[in-house]
Amino acid sequence: MGLLDDKVTIITGAGRGIGAAAARLFAAEGALLVLTARTGQQVEALAAELRADGAAAVAVAADISTAEGAERSVQVALETYGRLDAAFGNAGSGPVPAPLAERTEADWDAVHAVNLRGSWLGLRAQLRALVAGGRGGSIVLNSGVGALVGGFGDGTQQAAKHGLSGLVLAATADYARYGIRVNAVAPGVVRTPGTEPFFAAGPGFEALVSRVTPLARVAAPVEVAQAAAWLLSDRASYVAGVTLPVDGGITATRSFS
Repeated sequence: MGLLDDKVTIITGAGRGIGAAAARLFAAEGALLVLTARTGQQVEALAAELRADGAAAVAVAADISTAEGAERSVQVALETYGRLDAAFGNAGSGPVPAPLAERTEADWDAVHAVNLRGSWLGLRAQLRALVAGGRGGSIVLNSGVGALVGGFGDGTQQAAKHGLSGLVLAATADYARYGIRVNAVAPGVVRTPGTEPFFAAGPGFEALVSRVTPLARVAAPVEVAQAAAWLLSDRASYVAGVTLPVDGGITATRSFS
């Protein structure tokens, strides 16, 4: 049996990067998938790829920063599989390094619309479905090492990621009694299409990451997906309310500078 065998699982932000890596890994671990992203073409192609390999996967084009978009993937899970067991709230926007006082109100609103408000909307819809289902379940949010250390380079995103940790704690306090576990992963620097521009600018960024990361390298998307899969699985059955660093040891130094 796989880690997620027969678990109906939603993945948001599944079109690329960590979300796509999670989709492939979760499928290999036996999950029945609902893949969600704003880019419908990407998740449709990924779902078709997984189905061709024998997995169960459907795609949903939805914007999680709206209540309708956040609820759509839950509706599809219930319509397709008859239940919901787990969710990986992965959708988010990446950091744009700039001093906090140089960011605008528009910057703040854009970052929080997806990273915090969208995560809350998705979490709300998923919790309601899990409570109604009466079987418990597990939810993992994708936070970031910026929720745990200082000097990450984008105060707007860092504030949103701290907010995700607050959602994890609040959801655990409110819903653990229903057998629902809510946790988060906090990745360090991961090489994805979203972070590629930082690497493409020259060797300096990767050298900085290697210098401040005790494991001295950048993470691969699947490494974050593996941590999320474990937290979603029954092997983490007594883990709740945790923001788990998946950062190569950055939090051991408590700094990203």
